[in-house]
Amino acid sequence: MAGMRAALVCGALIAALLTPAVLAFVEDLDDKFKDNRMDDVWLVDFYAPWCGYCKKLEPIWYEVGAELKNSGSPVRVGKMDATAYSGVASEFGVRGYPTIKLLKGELAYNYKGPRTKDDIIEFANRVAGPAVRSLPSRQMFEHVWKRHDVLFVYVGGESPLKEKYIDVASELIVYTYFFSASEEVLPEPLTLPELPSVVVFKDGTYFTYDGK
Repeated sequence: MAGMRAALVCGALIAALLTPAVLAFVEDLDDKFKDNRMDDVWLVDFYAPWCGYCKKLEPIWYEVGAELKNSGSPVRVGKMDATAYSGVASEFGVRGYPTIKLLKGELAYNYKGPRTKDDIIEFANRVAGPAVRSLPSRQMFEHVWKRHDVLFVYVGGESPLKEKYIDVASELIVYTYFFSASEEVLPEPLTLPELPSVVVFKDGTYFTYDGK
C-alpha cells in the first residue's frame, strides 16, 4: 500500500513539474506504431507503469524529447507501456524495464549507457546519423581526434573493404563513431603503404588494416 501511495505521489509530482509544452515532445505509442514507424527515426522508452527505474527516467525522458526537438534533430521521441502492448514490445526484443531503443528502418539499436539526458541525446544523435561520417579537412580530423580515445578512419575509394567497413560501422555505432577521409586529411608524418586502408588511432599512435 505504501509503495502504491509513493508511486501516486511521484506521478503527481512529475505531472506538476513538466509543462504541457515539454510533454508534447514525447509521443505516447500504441500497437499501431510498428506499422507506421518506418519513415522516421525513433527513440523509444519501453516502460512498465509499476517500475521504479522507469519513473526515475520519466522526467529525463521528457527533457530528451524537448532538447532533440528544439535542436532540429530528425529523431522522434516516444514511450510505450510495454505491459499494455506486450506483443509489440516482444517483437522489439524488450526483456526488461526500462528498455531504450533507437529504431532506424529495419535496424534496432539498444541503449545501455547511463540514463542521463546528455548521454541519451549523444547516443541518439550518433546512431541516427550516417554510420560513417566524412572528415573533409585536416582541421576537422584534428578536432575529432582530440575528442576520441580511439578513432577509426577509412581511407580510399569504393572497394569491398569499404563495404565491409560500412557494415561493421552500422552494427557497432552504438559504441563509437566511424569516419572516412582522404589521405591528404591525415597528419603529415603518416604514410599508408597501401590503399584502401582502415586506420585506427589510439594512444598517440596508429595501426592500419587493409583487409588482407
